[in-house]
Amino acid sequence: MIALYHPGQRAHDPKFFLSSGAPKPCPEQPTRIDALLSGVAALGLTVQTPDDHGLDAVAAIHPPRYLSFLQTIHARWQHIPGASVEVIPNIHPANRTDGYPLSAVGQAGFHMTDTSCPISAHTWGAAYASAQSAIAGAGLILHGQRAAYALCRPPGHHAFGELAGGFCYLNNTAIAAQQLTLAGRKVAILDVDLHHGNGTQGIFYDRPDVLTVSIHAHPERYYPFFWGYPDERGAGAGEGANLNLCLPRGSADAPFLAELDRALQAITLWGADTLVLALGLDAFAGDPFAGLAVTTQGFGQIGRDIAALGLPTLIVQEGGYLCPELGQNLAAVLKAFL
Repeated sequence: MIALYHPGQRAHDPKFFLSSGAPKPCPEQPTRIDALLSGVAALGLTVQTPDDHGLDAVAAIHPPRYLSFLQTIHARWQHIPGASVEVIPNIHPANRTDGYPLSAVGQAGFHMTDTSCPISAHTWGAAYASAQSAIAGAGLILHGQRAAYALCRPPGHHAFGELAGGFCYLNNTAIAAQQLTLAGRKVAILDVDLHHGNGTQGIFYDRPDVLTVSIHAHPERYYPFFWGYPDERGAGAGEGANLNLCLPRGSADAPFLAELDRALQAITLWGADTLVLALGLDAFAGDPFAGLAVTTQGFGQIGRDIAALGLPTLIVQEGGYLCPELGQNLAAVLKAFL
């Protein structure tokens, strides 16, 4: 297995973060990379820097005006008298079918769903590099690798086509899945992050060609709150191609693995020939978000159960925040694919 990581991903270092209205240090820190690389090193995996594949694969998921916004908004924001160092929205439309403003403030509110995705001078470059890791990983799968790991940071599964949110700017998982689909693969996405992959769901919600499955803490009292409910099954041509499996807060290994079994059955019945695993490690009992209680041994079993599908699998890093076991949890999952 080859691991992919671009050093440019480290430059994004967000400072602003609110939790229940209280300012706190942002948990999506560059040092997450070091913890994850320790897990890669423990398995002796080769780490490659991805080539620059340009914007075509990114633009297959994210429209031009959103990409332009991400690339230019920080410089535009700094022209506002007294502007904050990072771009942080303070107004939002009632829905994204409302008028599209020209002002930096209005566009920030249009394209940023919450305050946990501040944009600095280095955010675009890091998000772009993160997406290149996912694109290169898809390329490895298409060239015959049975498994590859893309260390994507910042993560991506909360980013919709035109919306940043939840630490995410470009949806790395969706970008990779789209490249695999365009190459003729029948792709299933399995998201095992603590939080629902709402951006990924939104991108594919009305499409019949990609199955999206997410196992997560129930959103009725947990981020992202407005998406991820069991009755969300897809729309139009995509009806039945989305599956949400919700867990009560504090669920440990056994209930998580039971839902995973349901997810794997759905993927098998759907007839996927390629899997994109959106790997969040924040379901861990010791993760700072403390939403679920999966153990390191549980992550090992999660990896073994998924690997037993026998599908070519691209593993894309999503959440998982600083705790002593973060690298160990990654290694526990990746080891099953070696």
